[in-house]
Amino acid sequence: ETKYPTDQPHHELGDEARAWRVYLEEARSFDQDIVIQASESLELLLVFAALFSAVITTFVVQTFQSLSPDSGAQSAGALREITQLIRAIGGQTPIEDVPPSASASLSAISNSIIWVNGLWFVSLTLSLATAIFAVLAKQWTRQYILPISGSSRERSLVRHFRYEGLEKWHFTAIIGLLPIPLHLSLILFLVGLVVFL
Repeated sequence: ETKYPTDQPHHELGDEARAWRVYLEEARSFDQDIVIQASESLELLLVFAALFSAVITTFVVQTFQSLSPDSGAQSAGALREITQLIRAIGGQTPIEDVPPSASASLSAISNSIIWVNGLWFVSLTLSLATAIFAVLAKQWTRQYILPISGSSRERSLVRHFRYEGLEKWHFTAIIGLLPIPLHLSLILFLVGLVVFL
């Protein structure tokens, strides 16, 4: 009661009334707790998502090359078939008897490599999506604590409006759910690694 002087009679709800100043002080400490907890969670999430995405990208780059057919093998197969066709024409044998060269494009790619790349691409997508949403949530926290100008009453109303927005959009629940896609990403990566090995 001594921190803020009492209001003049009939000015208890004026623009600079004691009630608004007390509300703002209490709200400031409450908001700082929310922002600190959210920022710490988001920082950890961003660091892990970034590092994990870098690791997945390294693996994807290495295995993605195995999805492309070997151009050398394709050229050798085509040359072999052309040679057999020329021999068939010169030897008066029917061209239909010349076996076509084996398609090196899809037959050489094993199902396990396709599965591994699919799992790792989905894992990378989930990891990057988590990082994007964490950045957006971090921006949300910054916007929430931006200074507000105006009278104590106006600042109280704007602060309450911002807080209602956090509640309406379930901000703390969203931050609590953000690690789930990252966990799924990790699981998919490990499943892909088991299939790869």
